[in-house]
Amino acid sequence: MGCGVSKSNQFHKHSRKAIRAAVLIQRWYRQYVARTEMRRRYTWHIFQSIEYSGEQAQIKLYNFLGYLMDNFTPSSTERNLISHIFRENDVCWDSEWERFFCYKNIEVPEIYSGPHLTFPLTVEQAVGLLEAFRNKKQLHSRYVLELLLETWKLLRMLPNINRISTCHSKEVTICGDLHGQLEDLLLIFYKNGTPSLEKPYVFNGDFVDRGKDSIEILLILFSFMLVYPCDVYLNRGNHEDHIINLRYGFTKEVLTKYKIHGKRILKLLQKIFSWLPLATIIDQKVLVLHGGISDTTDLSILTKVNRHNYVSALRPPKRRTHSSVGMSIDIDLDDELWSTSKIYQRRASLTYPKPLGPRECFHNRSLQDFSTRIKANMENELDNSKKREVMLAATLQQGSQQDLLSASTDSVSSDNAKEEWRQILDLLWSDPMNQDGCIPNEVRGGGCYWGPDVTEDFLNRHNMQLIIRSHECKQEGYEFCHNRKVLTLFSASNYYDVGSNRGAYVKLGPDLVPYVIQYQASSMTRELTTMQSVGRTERSALKVLREQLFAHKSDLLCAFKTFDTKNTGLVSLVNWASAVESVMHLNLPWRMLRCQLVTSKTSDGMIDYYDWFNELAIKGPNTDHIDQSLLETLYRHRSTLETIFRIVDTNNSGFISMEDFRQTWKLLSVYLKMEITDEDISNLAETIDSNHDGSIDIDEFMEAFRLTDKKSRLERGRSMFMGTTSDLTKLEGDPNV
Repeated sequence: MGCGVSKSNQFHKHSRKAIRAAVLIQRWYRQYVARTEMRRRYTWHIFQSIEYSGEQAQIKLYNFLGYLMDNFTPSSTERNLISHIFRENDVCWDSEWERFFCYKNIEVPEIYSGPHLTFPLTVEQAVGLLEAFRNKKQLHSRYVLELLLETWKLLRMLPNINRISTCHSKEVTICGDLHGQLEDLLLIFYKNGTPSLEKPYVFNGDFVDRGKDSIEILLILFSFMLVYPCDVYLNRGNHEDHIINLRYGFTKEVLTKYKIHGKRILKLLQKIFSWLPLATIIDQKVLVLHGGISDTTDLSILTKVNRHNYVSALRPPKRRTHSSVGMSIDIDLDDELWSTSKIYQRRASLTYPKPLGPRECFHNRSLQDFSTRIKANMENELDNSKKREVMLAATLQQGSQQDLLSASTDSVSSDNAKEEWRQILDLLWSDPMNQDGCIPNEVRGGGCYWGPDVTEDFLNRHNMQLIIRSHECKQEGYEFCHNRKVLTLFSASNYYDVGSNRGAYVKLGPDLVPYVIQYQASSMTRELTTMQSVGRTERSALKVLREQLFAHKSDLLCAFKTFDTKNTGLVSLVNWASAVESVMHLNLPWRMLRCQLVTSKTSDGMIDYYDWFNELAIKGPNTDHIDQSLLETLYRHRSTLETIFRIVDTNNSGFISMEDFRQTWKLLSVYLKMEITDEDISNLAETIDSNHDGSIDIDEFMEAFRLTDKKSRLERGRSMFMGTTSDLTKLEGDPNV
């Protein structure tokens, strides 16, 4: 018995050790999971904060340019540089546009090995086009124009809101943002099948920008829509906008792939984007739209909108009339709502009009008084405005009442245009929030945030049960909110970097219960462990963040010195975190990120911020002769500058003259409220114009002042980060620059 007791004690002793070991392993694993999730969350927050601040900067820039158009005299140099991007509702009959887009004089050479198209398209041709793009072939510009023209004709016959039913098929497939990532679309078709009579699809906008295959995605979707016009539905997204395309890469992609006819293709796409339907309703119960709703969203208004008037949703359209003498007169509908002192009053956001505020608050506002020289011309502008009003009145008196009633088909009524514009803006740009209510979306700069109460009220008013929207990247590819009455769907996997997120699409059957399918298009992602995937994405996010910090060196230095009153070069961790957040405004856990961002610290835990700046410093080309404040401005606002370059390059050649280069910097200086001398601009131009031919290669210039050794996956084929969080990448040490 003694021996048995001994064995029993020994067993209990070993089992206690095993239990303690299991508890330790369990504790370690829980800590490991918590740390991994924490890293995933702040990595995601870095990417998303930078993306949204970039969109805000884009809207501010566009509104700034619109402000110049409204307030500079028609003959001013600045106005002439940018006026072409505001020619949205050109007075021209559809038949005249069709002649402009004519493809019949474009010959297809015998050596062309890509797909050939005949119309009307067949399903075999649509599938063949899909396979050709899978094999990296390019469609000839003749066929591109012909396909786009057929698409434009079809879209002009469609209503603003498509209505479909599941009774004719077992289920409807809904896809979210694709953003030029062809591999995601190919994977969806591989897993789910291509569109057909038995397999209808709804694609929920944002087909283009950021990815490198945007035009291919459009051509595939348009071809299937032409083959199955009652089974393929396309909703407009906020990136189906030629102003947004200037910054996020689609314009550049088309001009690169179609150098000869790219300009015509872009103009035709501009028309097509304006005719894309705004939403789709399934079985009268499920609303599919790109962005979201607001507390004023009304489907009865959206049903009647002349959607093609809103070529860009970022600016209200102009009412265009014609006089009997053939004069075209543009009247800004937004300005009509203001008094004769309209020059002194501007919108503070896209949705809530307010008068001008102080210049210091510009970066928190969408439109402001951007330059003292604008103020200096105010009195003259008022005088000129009065003269123009007299001339306008005289001109209108010469025309008959019938002339005024026979305005172009693009004209809009000033009575409801403002409300229509708000409806479309909210539909394309809004995001849901957890709190009740509806507030302006200051993070993106356009649209609104709407709460669960707004969703509930909207669904009750329209007798619906679910809203499916896109517009936001989600880590799992989808996310329910508002008591599962709002579903966000995002179909571009690996959006920020390889492994950053899954893509997803949804199937809806007659029961209208969403069935979500997730995927990741990159085989590399499937080979990585969770820790490897998180680590890779985290490194990419931290690299971008370091570049942001480097580009704000002067502002950070001032912020640190407010805490370092004795000028020791040292600050505490708490003060370091406070100073960085006060400059960057990214709402990140800076104290937690200190270990990844700062290695130089003293024995007592203080941070030497001068050493830290040296760690962040990036070696570049020989720029000693360039003013350092100008150089920092270039790094910080690189994408904004590139966008202005693309606007100034009216013939889309990729080159601008020295004079246009100087004018571009002048525009930027007004936008940023800073003085840039002609000498500084000349020194910068000479640094780039190595062959002294008197012109600047835009791509060469932007690459020379890139802060990373190569483009990240997120940046490839796109301009992602802008404004206060600009697209900042390491300078290449090119001795030729």
